[in-house]
Amino acid sequence: MLHIKTNSMNVQLFIPCFVDQLFPETAFNMVKVLEKLGCNVSYNANQTCCGQPAFNAGYWDEARAVATKFVKDFHTFDYIVAPSGSCTGFVRNYYGKLFDNSAAHNDVKLLRKQLYEFTEFLTEVLHVTDLGATLNGLATYHDSCAALRECHIKQGPRNLLSKVKGLELTEMNDCETCCGFGGTFAVKYEPISIGMGEQKVHNAIATGAEYLISTDLSCLMHLDGYIKKHNLNIKTMHIADVLASGW
Repeated sequence: MLHIKTNSMNVQLFIPCFVDQLFPETAFNMVKVLEKLGCNVSYNANQTCCGQPAFNAGYWDEARAVATKFVKDFHTFDYIVAPSGSCTGFVRNYYGKLFDNSAAHNDVKLLRKQLYEFTEFLTEVLHVTDLGATLNGLATYHDSCAALRECHIKQGPRNLLSKVKGLELTEMNDCETCCGFGGTFAVKYEPISIGMGEQKVHNAIATGAEYLISTDLSCLMHLDGYIKKHNLNIKTMHIADVLASGW
């Protein structure tokens, strides 16, 4: 029987807009994994958006208003864990710009220190890679731009996937190349966005993979749209859903 060291850490969930509105099962699977590891998981139902969409569109005042609420909602010494490299990276790297020389400076500093992307929390805080998960098949992994470049997450998710029983992981060409979503980029530059998504999907299919896995549902939603439109034989999965499989 697999033995997993339990941890009595207090963890607050940060559930991004995409997950809350479109993929809630991924949030529940993240809770399932964290509770299996002995974490005390809580969720502040008052939380809303982190402010990234407004910030990226150039509406910094509006983003600051949303972010101010976010800072208040997550004023805690608990760990904060999110199933998104994108939102985690935004809070870590851009809240400093929004709250520079403000009264919220110390609260923002604490928030940025306590916030972790899900796989990052598992591998770097809990030091766990084997969750006892089982998923039979061949998979390939997509590095989201935010997870890779803003959170510096590269090997951790691969280490977690390598321990999933029955799953064989293979690298696709240009695994670090953007999928083309980019938030408002997909709306403003639709033809380029679709072309980038097409390239990413076909690189994944070329490996023979049955599963295309990532840390970010925004990327996966974009890629899955192309996959379904063209009836392609590959399935997208968030890594939390993979790690909660088979037990």
